[in-house]
Amino acid sequence: MSLAHLPLPRLRHGHWLDTARRLAPGLLLCAAIAWLASGLAALPWFSSHGLSALTVAIVIGMLVGNTVYGAVQAPAAAGVGLSKQQLLRLGIILYGLRLTFQDIAAVGLAGVLTDALMLISTFVLAQWLGRRWLGLDARTSMLVGAGSAICGAAAVLATAPVAKARADDVAVAIATVVVFGTVGTFLYPLLYQWLAPSLQMTEAGYGLWVGSTVHEVAQVVAAGGAVSSSAADTAVVAKMVRVMMLAPFLIALSLWLARRPGSAAAERQPGAAHGALQASQITIPWFALGFVAVAGIHSLGIIPAQALAIGVQWDNALLTMAMAGLGLTTHVRAVRAAGIKPLLLGLVLFVWLVLGGLAVNTWL
Repeated sequence: MSLAHLPLPRLRHGHWLDTARRLAPGLLLCAAIAWLASGLAALPWFSSHGLSALTVAIVIGMLVGNTVYGAVQAPAAAGVGLSKQQLLRLGIILYGLRLTFQDIAAVGLAGVLTDALMLISTFVLAQWLGRRWLGLDARTSMLVGAGSAICGAAAVLATAPVAKARADDVAVAIATVVVFGTVGTFLYPLLYQWLAPSLQMTEAGYGLWVGSTVHEVAQVVAAGGAVSSSAADTAVVAKMVRVMMLAPFLIALSLWLARRPGSAAAERQPGAAHGALQASQITIPWFALGFVAVAGIHSLGIIPAQALAIGVQWDNALLTMAMAGLGLTTHVRAVRAAGIKPLLLGLVLFVWLVLGGLAVNTWL
C-alpha cells in the first residue's frame, strides 16, 4: 500500500472537517451577534450610558434565543456551547492585556486597600444576605456578589465555571449588575456635585471612589468622564487594579467551595470538611492563572503596541461572542422564575457600594 492510500491522514482530515462543520453554524451566529453588539455599543448614546458590547450582546442574544433561535438550535448548539465556555475562558486570559502590575503602583497602597476592602466586604455581604435573608441559592448569591464586587458581567462569567452555575443563573446575575451599574453611571456624578464641597472631595478622590465601586469598566469610564478626564483616568486605573484581583478571588473561592461542608468535594472526602483537602478536590480556575500570566507579560513592556491593540480587539470579540452564546441559551421564563430576590440583593449591594465605598474612600 502506498502512502497516498493510508487511511489515517484521511481520517484526521475528515475529523477536522466534521468538527468545523459542526461548530460553524453556532460560531457564526455568535459572531454575527457580537458584531452587531459592538457596532451598537460604539454609538454615542450607548457609550455615553456606559452600555458596553458585552451588555448589548447578551440582550440581543436573549431576544434571538427566545424567538427564532429554536429553528436553528440543533445545528447551532455545538458552536454556541463553545462560545460560552471555551471562548469565554480564552477571553478572560486575554483580559490581562488591559492590565499591568504598574497599575497597582499608580493607585498607591490606599487605593489597593480600598479595592480589596470593597471586594471582600461586598462578596461576604452578598453571601450573608443572599442565603440567609433572601433565601437565594448559593450559585446566584455568588454570581451577583462577584459581579457587584469586581467587574460586572466579566466577573460573573469568570465565576460561573468555579461556582458550577447554569446559564440561567448567569443571566440573572448579569441582569442585576447591568441594571445597578447603569444607575450608578448617572448617580455618581450627581453625588459628586452634592457632596464634593462638604467632603472636600478632589477629582482624584472621586475617581478612586468610582473605580473601587462601580460595576462595569465601561460604566466607570462614563461616570468618571462625566466629571473630568483626569477623574476618568484615575477611575479606570483603580478599576483595573480591582479587575486584577479577579484571579486571586477565583482561586480563593475555589478553595472555599472545596472546604465548605456539604460541597461535592467534602462529600467525596469526609475529612475535607475539617480542612483536610487534596489537590484533586479543588477546581483550579486555570484561566485565572493565565490571566495573571498575560498581565505579567504585559507588565514587562515587551508586547508591541500594535500587537497589544490587536490582542485587546480579539479579547473584546471573544468575550462578546461568549455573551451572545449565553444570551442565546437563556430563557426568559427561567429569569422570570428567579423573581425579584436577585434584584433586591443587587440593590442592597449597590447601596453598600455607593455609601460604604464613600465611607471607606473618605477614611483611607
